[in-house]
Amino acid sequence: MRDYATAQLIGGRDNQCDAIAVYTTPSGARAYVLLDGIGDTESVRQWTRAAARRLARTAARHGDAESGLRAVYAAYQAEELRRDRYARDYEPKAAAVVVVTAPGKPMTVAWCGDSRAYLLVDGTLQRLTHDHNLRRVYPPTETFPDGGNRHRITACLGSWRTDQDAMNEFNHSAIETATTPAPTGRLLLASDGAYEPIEDNGAELATYLRGTPREVARDLTETAVAWGGTRPDNATVLVADLTA
Repeated sequence: MRDYATAQLIGGRDNQCDAIAVYTTPSGARAYVLLDGIGDTESVRQWTRAAARRLARTAARHGDAESGLRAVYAAYQAEELRRDRYARDYEPKAAAVVVVTAPGKPMTVAWCGDSRAYLLVDGTLQRLTHDHNLRRVYPPTETFPDGGNRHRITACLGSWRTDQDAMNEFNHSAIETATTPAPTGRLLLASDGAYEPIEDNGAELATYLRGTPREVARDLTETAVAWGGTRPDNATVLVADLTA
């Protein structure tokens, strides 16, 4: 019986540019990946789907989220057009989050962008990632209560920036990581089109994580699109029940 489920809704966009991939090695290492493509075109959709599969395979084979994401990040970074200062901004990119579980090992998380990972354990929801966007760079203040633009992300898969480039410009690395010692509980990966409308309406994500993974995934995406305004974003989630 499969212990995870996914759901996607296109919202008010022309293309579904989010992508999910899961890959398991013969040794039992498994990578869960969610990418949120930047843009709304067929070329971004196709690139993001291929990149998600590539990242899942690589991370699972490395048995570690950071190693996998860094390997794929470097491979895209080395592409000729991405090294061209005049062409690189037009190449496809995506916010990415990857989680890897392996028998007898801690769960590892790596990300670049604002796709998120959460872990629900004993009724408490912990957010494992920290957004790479201008709101993080310029937090809300009394004078500017909204802070920086949360839709302008400051790191992504497909970027030309090194860790040091990102640190110099945004005060965070291009890739960040987290580790959870006991990989048990309910894992949630979500694109910003899935979590933002729920948060913006004052609801708690944890209340939507009751039920089977399939029920939860469907309910989260349907609620996000219903609350997403006149032109809701792509909404994509992955829900997995983890056991040690």
